[in-house]
Amino acid sequence: MSEVISLATESKRKRLGSCSLVICACATLALPMAAQRQGPLPPPPGTAMPSSAPAVPVQQIIQKFTEHEDEFRKERENYTYTQFVIMQTIDDDGQPDGEYRLTSDILFTPSGKRYQKDVFAPVSTLSRIQMSQQDFDDIEKVWPLVMTPDELPKYDVKYVGREQVDEVSTYVFDITPLKMEKGQRYFQGRVWVDDKDLQIVKTRGKATGLLKKKEDQAFPTFETFRENIEGHFWFPTYTRADDVLHFKTGPDVRIRVSVKYTNYKRFGSTIKIGKPTQVDPEKP
Repeated sequence: MSEVISLATESKRKRLGSCSLVICACATLALPMAAQRQGPLPPPPGTAMPSSAPAVPVQQIIQKFTEHEDEFRKERENYTYTQFVIMQTIDDDGQPDGEYRLTSDILFTPSGKRYQKDVFAPVSTLSRIQMSQQDFDDIEKVWPLVMTPDELPKYDVKYVGREQVDEVSTYVFDITPLKMEKGQRYFQGRVWVDDKDLQIVKTRGKATGLLKKKEDQAFPTFETFRENIEGHFWFPTYTRADDVLHFKTGPDVRIRVSVKYTNYKRFGSTIKIGKPTQVDPEKP
């Protein structure tokens, strides 16, 4: 599994949780109060956000934050971390009646090869929905969105305005796929970009893509929050979804999803192993 910003008031800016699930199932995690707080949500469709034109040209802002995203992606690939995924279906009384849970460590072999080690995977009790490959792809690649210069040509990126998110002043952009290709998953929604560091601190939207005619799938709206790691980059730390899935041939299903990324540590080796050599004992 592969993937991986700074603030004027750093301690407060760290409260922004991180960053991306599109699934047919969902979850709840025990989270700190800062992560549980409902962040500012986008206005209703068609409602303009109060804003003024940024001092920096919009295209320059887009270029800079996508370049920073490329740096962030490369940096995160050098980190180990633990990922907790919980997905639940919710009954009419608001209680979970099915659950999928997976805890994984993202690690490196001694030679530096990245791999995923599942450390806790109880049997799923989901009965009203089933996880598909698109769901797993969304958890891995879409929910922790990374909008690099290579990805930019696939999307229409529209400047919406400015918005204060906790103590962070941000530029807000709406992102829509320009064209969908078979087998590819895309993000459609809104991103909040720190107006000083020009780095994404929050995303909200859905995963989307072309589905086969016989497929009956639905995907929830999710929010991914990022947190400043080691004063350099903003890494995704928390994704949540609480939505009702509308299927073509079956009843609606309410789901909750929670994905938590913890214990980020940079992988590095300072010990080099060479050929063994004989060392004579010291002479008296």
